[in-house]
Amino acid sequence: MNNEKKLWLKPMIKAHKLGVLNKFAYGTKKEFINDLEGREVNDLISEYGSPLFVLSESKLRQNVKRLMSAFKMRYPKVIYGWSYKTNYLSSVCNILHQEGAWAEVVSQFEYEKARQQGVPAEHILFNGLNKNIEILKRAVLEGARIHLDNLDEFYLLDSITKDTKKNIKVAMRLNFDTGFSEPWSRFGFNVENGQALDMAYKIANSDYLELSGLHSHIGTFVLDLRAYEAQMKIMCDFMHSIEYETDCVIDCIDIGGGFASKNSLQGSYLTPDQVSPEIEQYAQIICDTLINETKNRIAQGKPEITLIIESGRAIVDDAFHLITSVVSNKRLKDGRASLVVDAGVNILFTSFWYNHPISLTNSPRGVSEDTIIYGPLCMNIDVVRTHVNLPPLKIGDSLIISHVGAYNLTQSMQFIEYRPNVVMLHEEKSKVSLIKKGDDLHDMTRNEYLPEHLMINNASSTSSVDLIKDHSNISILKQSSVVSFV
Repeated sequence: MNNEKKLWLKPMIKAHKLGVLNKFAYGTKKEFINDLEGREVNDLISEYGSPLFVLSESKLRQNVKRLMSAFKMRYPKVIYGWSYKTNYLSSVCNILHQEGAWAEVVSQFEYEKARQQGVPAEHILFNGLNKNIEILKRAVLEGARIHLDNLDEFYLLDSITKDTKKNIKVAMRLNFDTGFSEPWSRFGFNVENGQALDMAYKIANSDYLELSGLHSHIGTFVLDLRAYEAQMKIMCDFMHSIEYETDCVIDCIDIGGGFASKNSLQGSYLTPDQVSPEIEQYAQIICDTLINETKNRIAQGKPEITLIIESGRAIVDDAFHLITSVVSNKRLKDGRASLVVDAGVNILFTSFWYNHPISLTNSPRGVSEDTIIYGPLCMNIDVVRTHVNLPPLKIGDSLIISHVGAYNLTQSMQFIEYRPNVVMLHEEKSKVSLIKKGDDLHDMTRNEYLPEHLMINNASSTSSVDLIKDHSNISILKQSSVVSFV
């Protein structure tokens, strides 16, 4: 006999609202997911805690294979550069590198990370706004592919090559208005006002720099395929122009990324399946346009263009889930249902612009209604979902938030709450690995330095130094009048 206590629901009167789901217009049945690829959600929580990021190795591999197949079936020379800023967990990067991806990096940290992962320098696309002299010199000496972003960077790179007497090929980043996407004019050299052409002349007059590539990135979550057609036409027109004007020879065109994932943008009335193009559709329009714009190139004795793509979000978003648990629930002043869960915007930054899919992990109990989901942070902006139809949930019930692989881990903050564990579900069904340990107090404080005069005086026999060691796992190094933590 089942003696489990039934959930008590407080009786209430709720007004009908046009367009809002209620028990008279819809049944209470709602899909639930109690396992991820055969691993019980409750077992994952028991072993690794909540909240918990979960990576599907098989899904990530499927996504990158599909992307590369879509482009290589339509164009003979394609390089895929994994966008490190999207998610630079070592396990994520190495899976993609195993599948043939290069590394696309935008900072010293990301460059060093790629080299640490074992990526050859010649397979690194070095973009970004801030390349200091030390990392730029290293990239030159190691043979990375450097993409120029601004005039100051050109002069710095030119001086490095003069000092090292090393000839290098470079690409230059362009910006322009496609008419179908918002112009990103802060990056690179503008085509319309002549900046880009002027830069091409400067590179042509350099003793050691050779312009061999063009790069642009037209935006993020681009839904209109016509934007990529326009991008390719503008870049090819510019290529033909500078090859004629400066005698340079372009051998690669990098179109960046910006492909949409299957997340739902806030404010969109249509589902992602209705508005987000498939990878094959992006590939078709990009490759067709490139082929058409360069069809006479071989006959002119010029090299066939290598197409470089840097998609991030569309590859990793749906390979990650976030398991979170209910902390409390309450009825708001306006009568609306709300929940507080243990995952907030400090680890789910993309909830500011996405309506992430939310799934139950148990069979629903009671009548579903419009619910707002808050995170645990003491900030009013900590909202995970402003509207989602959910049945009543009790403390300890769990939810799965999907399509969270892009930017959340790289932009997560050590703010109020510890950042959680990250696990990977292997293609081998029984195996789960911890791929990033969650924060603890030591992680939160290990880089702090405390001047000696700020140490707390303690009247007990335990010294302040011992207290700090005991409770923070921080060693103290006294140098003159400063106490530093190492």
